[in-house]
Amino acid sequence: MIVLASKSASRRAMLEAADVAFRIVPADLDERALEAGLADAGPADVAAALARAKALAVSRGEPGPLVLGSDSLVECGGRRFDKPANRAAAAEHLRWFSGRTMHLHSAAALARGGETVWAATSLAKLHVIEMSDTFIDAYLDAEWPEVGGCVGVFRIEGRGVRLFRAIEGDYFTVLGMPLLAVLGALREHGEIAA
Repeated sequence: MIVLASKSASRRAMLEAADVAFRIVPADLDERALEAGLADAGPADVAAALARAKALAVSRGEPGPLVLGSDSLVECGGRRFDKPANRAAAAEHLRWFSGRTMHLHSAAALARGGETVWAATSLAKLHVIEMSDTFIDAYLDAEWPEVGGCVGVFRIEGRGVRLFRAIEGDYFTVLGMPLLAVLGALREHGEIAA
């Protein structure tokens, strides 16, 4: 059994669907402070550093099992985006994304006993439709506050799919974790059968 260092419902659902035995111990990190220290790093590097930091933080208190940390970050038009702080910020994010391509960087790391034993990142490009303020308001009326916990302000497995005209990349990356790579690493470490 592994430990998932996240409260993310989508990451939990991915592991459950893949029949991976896990328990949850959320990482207690100031992610924004860590991210501020990486101001010059690219978005993929920031997502990877956050995933590693989560896995390492939990693995120090859970020295036996493998600990899975994961993080996602959106870059669009030269700006990095985290989860919106409130509905007004969500609307601002969506207005910025309108007609642009979002680059969604998802990262995962495995740690044991305070040491990283594996890490990976993946990228999905999401081509956003042109969205009117009326569309954005109606979308948030239907999806808020659930999308408040989502980087990119969408749930691809639901109404959020309507925000895009095309998606390049792995579905699991869009959900928030490079699951196929994670499963490969769990096989290599003997956590799941080959």
